[in-house]
Amino acid sequence: MSSHSVQPSERITFSLEYQDEDLIVVNKRSGLATQPGLGHEDDTLLNGLFARYGHQLQNLGAARDFGLLHRLDKATSGLLIIALRNRAYDDLRRQFEQRLIGKFYWAICSKAPKHPVGVVNKPLLEVEPRPGKFGEKKTSIVSSRGKPSATAYRTLSSSIHGALLEARPLTGRLHQVRVHFEAIGSPILGDTMYAPEGVAHAAPRLALHSHRITFTHPTSGQQMDIRSAMPKELRATLIKLKLTLPTEPPATKATTTNPAPRVSEP
Repeated sequence: MSSHSVQPSERITFSLEYQDEDLIVVNKRSGLATQPGLGHEDDTLLNGLFARYGHQLQNLGAARDFGLLHRLDKATSGLLIIALRNRAYDDLRRQFEQRLIGKFYWAICSKAPKHPVGVVNKPLLEVEPRPGKFGEKKTSIVSSRGKPSATAYRTLSSSIHGALLEARPLTGRLHQVRVHFEAIGSPILGDTMYAPEGVAHAAPRLALHSHRITFTHPTSGQQMDIRSAMPKELRATLIKLKLTLPTEPPATKATTTNPAPRVSEP
């Protein structure tokens, strides 16, 4: 009988981009939920993390979200920071609350926005599923009744077929990048929740990847800049749309059985 609050599962695989005694940075694949919830009790990233780091995560406890400092949508791939010690969690939580952590996403969109560089400032309101509608999910909409929300972006490549954008959310609202890009006329390919039907089925998955995260290490004070490569299925989509591949350095792959610490200099 497991003594852990979250059921460990060795079936859930993940890769590491960085690891030390205080924290890890995980590269989550698309289609994997971040944490257990309705319909996903034992098949999430956190279940896989408990299979390897169960002792450390259990010590952090539910009050510290078992080390999870932020989350990605199930359909979104990319980097997540997980704390392994209480003091690391507390310091990184402070950095998140003070907006000192930089999160950068690649998004393949149906077309380039009107302005190649800008900031989307549109308040977002969370909408709960309708009572009795099983399977509906919480969503966000642009609304004057919503919370202030801002996403900085720049266009990296564009063609008559689509555009590759980099987004940096300056706030942390539900589905923020997806809703903001749809609101400026650049919905993300594969977004079955917010994009028009033709765009929603124009990619094999949601074409959104968290490729870079920057923060101050909670113990050493070192400025950390962790990066990951474009997933192969999204690389294929870029080539199909005649878009230039991003020039970010390739990620150093690490597996749960052979972790390899990696730090990219800024």
